[in-house]
Amino acid sequence: MPKAFATAGWLVSLILLMFLGFMSYMTTTFVVEAMAAANAQLRWKRMEKRKEDDEDEDSSSGVSDSDVLLQDGYERAETRPILSVQRRGSPNIFEITERVEMGQMASMFFNKVGVNLFYFCIIIYLYGDLAIYAAAVPVSLMQVTCSVTGNHSCSVGDGTKYNDTDKCWGPIRRIDAYRLYLAAFTLLLGPFTFFNVQKTKYLQIMTSLMRWIAFILMIILALIRISRGQAEGHPSMAQLSGIRNLFGVCVYSFMCQHSLPSLITPISKKKHVNKLVLLDYILILAFYSLLSFTAIYCFRNDTLMDMYTLNFTNCEIINVAFIRYFLGLFPVFTISTNFPIIAVTLRNNWKTLFHREGGTYPWVVDRIVFPAITLIPPVLVAFCTHDLESLVGITGAYAGNGIQYLIPAFLAYCSRKDTQLVFGNGTVNKHLSPFRHTFWIVFVLIWGFSCFVFVTANIVLSEPKL
Repeated sequence: MPKAFATAGWLVSLILLMFLGFMSYMTTTFVVEAMAAANAQLRWKRMEKRKEDDEDEDSSSGVSDSDVLLQDGYERAETRPILSVQRRGSPNIFEITERVEMGQMASMFFNKVGVNLFYFCIIIYLYGDLAIYAAAVPVSLMQVTCSVTGNHSCSVGDGTKYNDTDKCWGPIRRIDAYRLYLAAFTLLLGPFTFFNVQKTKYLQIMTSLMRWIAFILMIILALIRISRGQAEGHPSMAQLSGIRNLFGVCVYSFMCQHSLPSLITPISKKKHVNKLVLLDYILILAFYSLLSFTAIYCFRNDTLMDMYTLNFTNCEIINVAFIRYFLGLFPVFTISTNFPIIAVTLRNNWKTLFHREGGTYPWVVDRIVFPAITLIPPVLVAFCTHDLESLVGITGAYAGNGIQYLIPAFLAYCSRKDTQLVFGNGTVNKHLSPFRHTFWIVFVLIWGFSCFVFVTANIVLSEPKL
């Protein structure tokens, strides 16, 4: 994000960051609303199943939420209102107690074409994720090790520009070192794609802790350098040519909609969940702004690197070797733990997309073909380019745009229609989005499709970097 901030100008970047944060918050409330509607429909289906299994039982008997879940595929539910169920004093039917993932919500509220489009979008996004990760680790290793072993030790972040054809170790060029690291990365982590990754709780906690330590260190070090009068940055107010990448980076940075079911469901008291999410977005916005502004004023625009951590491997910034190497190799540690998890998630999405009711995959397709089509494309992309700014920008601008704007808006619209159909017009979803007017859904859809057009036109009219 600091590099994208510097490229687009601080004023344009700040305005766009705030606006995209607002848009992301709005679509987050759409997803929460759809989760509540999905929970209500699942409860109702259990009630209907219970009634079919025991028709002699009194219609006012209670029904437990722990009954067996009835899978309905793409079929719409019957249209019998259940307002009488809500009047019994039982827990609110729209309470979010079950984790309903976005794929399941898509199956409940979209038709078959909509479901396939959803999985296509999430698959493209995950491919972009893997390509970014597959490039980021070798880039970090190349930058750090080539500086250590060459004649320019400690000079990664000093503004010196290196070409891919420059020497790294002896006859080995920098691009050769990058591809060697990419091959090693693929050989070490690629095999996890062929297996299931489980019990990652403590690994993820450690990764999150390392992220916070690294981000706080970078902010403090930049502020110290600025306070000492050593700041070199003179950012411009606006450069419209940098908006495309900034848009993709911001969308990518605010991406959380696909993880909301896992984040929201465990919360015990969800009465003020939208306010809690709003507070989170305000804190995130402040953190991104602080990180980016300290970066663009601390470093010259032409010295800011795609991987911002690499700017702190210069001895003039910090003379403590441990901190230099910790920040320089920080992406290696964190990304290496996430790569197998995302790869397995993408593989499972491929399986779900082609799954047919009652069917099973041959062993070769299940264990070889799906992992292979998961792993090979992002590695090939990383082999062809290590331009992280463009990779992040394109992934966020296309697949990220769909997941963050279009899918939540369609989920909100379709879930509202289904709720009225099943429960009647008088039923109110307790987690209804504050942006409940149809205008907001239309606004998000227009914005999302407009962004597709703008980014595509910008790429076509400008010289491609990839």
